[in-house]
Amino acid sequence: MIDFVYKSSYDVSDLRRIVKILRGEGGCPWDREQTHESIRREFVEEVYEVVEAIDEKSPEHLREELGDVLLQVVFHADIEEDAGRFDLDAVADGVCKKLILRHPHVFGDTSVADSAEVLQNWDRIKKAEKHRDTLAADLDSVAKSLPALWRAEKIQKKAIKAGALPNAPEDALAATDGAFDKARRAMSDHGDPAEALGDLLFACVRLTRLYKLDPEELLNAASDRFVAQVSESGD
Repeated sequence: MIDFVYKSSYDVSDLRRIVKILRGEGGCPWDREQTHESIRREFVEEVYEVVEAIDEKSPEHLREELGDVLLQVVFHADIEEDAGRFDLDAVADGVCKKLILRHPHVFGDTSVADSAEVLQNWDRIKKAEKHRDTLAADLDSVAKSLPALWRAEKIQKKAIKAGALPNAPEDALAATDGAFDKARRAMSDHGDPAEALGDLLFACVRLTRLYKLDPEELLNAASDRFVAQVSESGD
């Protein structure tokens, strides 16, 4: 019999205890077998379900999905605790120190005029903290696990801020036209259009920035319209 006290209401410390029981001797065989890699996709899926709950504007659904993400955090931290590398408290310690360091206008004597200046300070402090001394290092730091359109958008934002990518509408349109022509030539010559089509997608992301639109949302909306059209046609 496990050593566990049933309650009418539980907190984060109880969640840590339950995960410890599940992953411990006499716990759940499945939970004990899991690694960071084996549940990596589940973590990503749980985060997207949080996003879906936010889009639904459903507090009840959001509470449930945040719980699932919290479980993932506690689970991964417990794996590391068993390995003797760090635990959940060390995770909390790290993020607390990060928040204090990156908010000198709250926890220090720095003055800011508005939220834009807050973001400028955050970016400057983060670059110094991560030793990103070059634009190449800064661009390379954008997570490759991001959805491709979001990664392209984030890379472009950093490049534009550094002055390495023109941000004028005519430049974005010219880049899109050039990429489209390149793709068309590759297909007509029976070549490999992969690089040209990739450049075209990258250029299209630049266009979405002109209108301050989210490329992922735009593509999802286009997919929804296509599904609706097929549904209306009866196919």
